[in-house]
Amino acid sequence: MSESVDKKKDGELAKLLRFLLASGEASLAGDDELSARDGRVQSLSPAVLAEAVRLGLVCRRGDRLAATAEARAYLKRRLCAAETTFADQHRDLAAVTILRDGARETVVSNRLESPLAGLARLKEKTGERYLPESAIAAGDRLHADFTRGGLQPRMTMSFEPRIAGRQKGEAGAARELTDTALAARLRVARAVEAIGPELSGVALDVCCFMKGLETVERERQWPARSAKLMLRAALMALARHYAPPARPSRSSHAWGAEGYRPELGASR
Repeated sequence: MSESVDKKKDGELAKLLRFLLASGEASLAGDDELSARDGRVQSLSPAVLAEAVRLGLVCRRGDRLAATAEARAYLKRRLCAAETTFADQHRDLAAVTILRDGARETVVSNRLESPLAGLARLKEKTGERYLPESAIAAGDRLHADFTRGGLQPRMTMSFEPRIAGRQKGEAGAARELTDTALAARLRVARAVEAIGPELSGVALDVCCFMKGLETVERERQWPARSAKLMLRAALMALARHYAPPARPSRSSHAWGAEGYRPELGASR
């Protein structure tokens, strides 16, 4: 079924199909009315009925109407399309490059899921971005390592036994961590150390625990709009940690009076 119908006719068609699927079979009561076995009655548009029959969604035998197997699939596709349209209103998908196990990988990220999304759109008075792309990428990378390392707090109850499944001398759940998760935790620890104790808290709150700036200011009792400045400083330090600037090469110079010759050490 590749034909498309307009929005109004599509709604009436879906209404007809739901009525037939619920009643099993219905009969025509005049040209513009449909009657079910249980006594329910529904108005009917002859044009919609003709469209349903043409698309193979309704089987008609005289005055008797019944929904075909394709009718249920049609309603499911219509529902999925509506959910996708609604979800698209709350998504800002963008391709980002992350490092996974030492290899660069391009993934699709929803910018609106992170509090960094709003800050990424802010601009200075000069027209430049408030947060450079390198700072946004650094925050996303910290969040990826935090997630990969399994550092998110558990939001549901755990029904796993605490002691029964643990062997003597083992460190509990730490033995179940993979090498990838342990490496991610190590990268998070190094990143926090590079940011420093004064700034690492706001970076973890926003990038990893997904807290808004107002929430951070309220919990830490900071002045209004101060978290934005602290976060910018933290992400800039984090970006330098992930991509250290190249050190300028130093060339040694020896100054001496005219005729000066350096003394060469004896060869061994």
